[in-house]
Amino acid sequence: MKPRVCYLALGSNMGDRLANLRAAVAALRDAGLDIVDASSVYETTPVGGPEGQELYLNAVLAVKTDLGARDLVDMALQIEGALGRTRGEKNGPRVIDIDLLLAGSETSGEPRATVPHPRMHERLFVLTPLREIARDMLHPALKKTIDELFRECAVVSRERVRLFAPSRGHGGRSTW
Repeated sequence: MKPRVCYLALGSNMGDRLANLRAAVAALRDAGLDIVDASSVYETTPVGGPEGQELYLNAVLAVKTDLGARDLVDMALQIEGALGRTRGEKNGPRVIDIDLLLAGSETSGEPRATVPHPRMHERLFVLTPLREIARDMLHPALKKTIDELFRECAVVSRERVRLFAPSRGHGGRSTW
């Protein structure tokens, strides 16, 4: 497959959340992904799941790769496990979560590797950091820009999203 830019969402609400995000970035690099951009880190309220969860830290990475969506998802799951994630209650607390949002212009309904991510347009905690690094990108299924999706979601969302650690670098060399 020809190399393309894919977008990965990172999230953590257990332990040292920022260290967990940094460990995920390092593991993705070690696995051979070329991180070409990174959003700032945002602190967000949990969506769904059990009551009383801690706040999340969320960020989005742009990675250049020739891997297909299924291989990227498998890599993400392997890294999550290596960093201590255990799968429990749906939308429950997690040490690390790595979701494939977009894989270039690819669309696929494959159950384990659906792209674009089927709920990304409903989640301010995804759209806020994604908009920072891919504002004008067109969602391949909805045919709207990320900025348009963000503005639509911001009107109806009850999520709270605040800047936690700004991205001060380019080319994935963020200092967070």
